[in-house]
Amino acid sequence: MKAALLYRNPKKEAPYREALAAAGIDSVPFIPGSAASLGNVGGIVLTGGTDVDPALYGEQPHPETQQPDRERDDYESAILREAVARNLPILAICRGMQLMNVTFGGTLNQHIENHGGNSHEVDLIPPFNQIFDADRIPVNSRHHQSVSKVGQGLMVTARDCASGTIEGLALPGHRFALAVQWHPEDLIADPVQLRLFEAFRNAF
Repeated sequence: MKAALLYRNPKKEAPYREALAAAGIDSVPFIPGSAASLGNVGGIVLTGGTDVDPALYGEQPHPETQQPDRERDDYESAILREAVARNLPILAICRGMQLMNVTFGGTLNQHIENHGGNSHEVDLIPPFNQIFDADRIPVNSRHHQSVSKVGQGLMVTARDCASGTIEGLALPGHRFALAVQWHPEDLIADPVQLRLFEAFRNAF
């Protein structure tokens, strides 16, 4: 059982690979410019990293927005569209959720102050809560951008309990397409967080 693992920085790949392995999934590196094929995997994982280019959703960059990596944005958007066309399971994390939203025509808040940290809680919206068998869970979001306008066809699946910031998205009707703003790959010692990777595996 193999999943495409999309990332840019090799130094940040290990936690995602280890989380997938804990759920019984082998990861196949998909790096911008590579010729890796979705024909050899059963699903895709979009990972964290630099800010998505605001030009992709028709905005000028905010002073706090990072230098765009347009090669990565375009590569990963193309892979995501192909995965949707193939009805492959999709798991998107942090930047991956933001890229997924933009790919579906949504927009981002380019800078939000004092959000996230190592521990805060999110409310899980049905039916997404069934994966975790909980209505509210502690998470570890680390981000300065967030979803603004939700992309076409996507639904909100989680929100920050205090601020209402969108922390989860899904694509209804797809075999499995879930996105979270937090970093479950860093929390797999918690069986509740591991369930997300297990649900992804079970969709293969």
